[in-house]
Amino acid sequence: MVHIWNDPTEVPEDFGPTVVTIGNFDGVHRGHQQVLSQLAATARQSNARSVAVTFDPHPAQLHRPESAPELIMGLQDKLDALAATGLDAVLVMKYTLDLAAMTPEEFVGDILVGSLHSAHVVVGHDLRFGAGNAGDVGTMQELGGKLGFTVQVVHEFGAEGFPVHDDGGIDRRCSSTWVREALSEGDVVTAAAVLGRPHSMRGEVVHGAARGRLLGFPTANLSHDATGYVPADGIYAGWLVDEAGTRWPAAISVGSNPTFDGVSRQVEAHVIDRPEEAVEAFDLYGQLIVVEFTARLRGMVAYRGPEALAEQIGLDVVQARKLLLQG
Repeated sequence: MVHIWNDPTEVPEDFGPTVVTIGNFDGVHRGHQQVLSQLAATARQSNARSVAVTFDPHPAQLHRPESAPELIMGLQDKLDALAATGLDAVLVMKYTLDLAAMTPEEFVGDILVGSLHSAHVVVGHDLRFGAGNAGDVGTMQELGGKLGFTVQVVHEFGAEGFPVHDDGGIDRRCSSTWVREALSEGDVVTAAAVLGRPHSMRGEVVHGAARGRLLGFPTANLSHDATGYVPADGIYAGWLVDEAGTRWPAAISVGSNPTFDGVSRQVEAHVIDRPEEAVEAFDLYGQLIVVEFTARLRGMVAYRGPEALAEQIGLDVVQARKLLLQG
């Protein structure tokens, strides 16, 4: 069981010693996973507990909301992904102006040492922390010497399928920025390579305009408050995971339905070969589902009418079925 704390005061006095890492961990991509894997291994070797400290909301949403990045995943998905790495606990710090004003010394002394009883800290090479991002790896090492913990630095990590050179260098390190760039272009394959898993969104299924049903391809429409980065407009092959955990192959549409002069972007998934003999039992309305994006089939196009659109959707479904079920 992974302990989830929402405030340092929730950490039990006898929890520790700990091995700790700090970060926003948006996406929990392969670079994050390398740090977390090292964290768990070090904790096991030293008979300690492994803890990740993360923040909600993302600091940029407080400091520069007008230019804050769209989050790759919601908080619950982030907690699930962090838990899947084998951590013992996650401390979710509410990011406020008071927290932002803490000096590096205060943050480390009060949180890492005072609350978490840290014996070892694992960080990325580009660590920044404390008021004005004044703290870095050198600061953490200096504070470790004063306060009695050791520091381990984990360096760059590339994405699977991207070049790693003979000298150990890589073309580009894994980052949340790279994932967002890929998704903004609809390149869900590259995003998956950086994430180490398909990109996904989570949201409640709501009623839409029912155009898909009229065209013969009913869809599950995600609510507009669904979490997860919305990839570029287009048609995708992927999976719909219902509340029971069943994975259904799906053709996914992202966009504003230009054939019908739509204006608001919508994410909707058509389950391929759904059990028509049990339509009532298959009702997804009101369910909290996950939609995973595997491949982009095409961009969003305005067709001359419903008949032309239905014909194209049929072709999309055939292509998605082949990709998902036939390799």
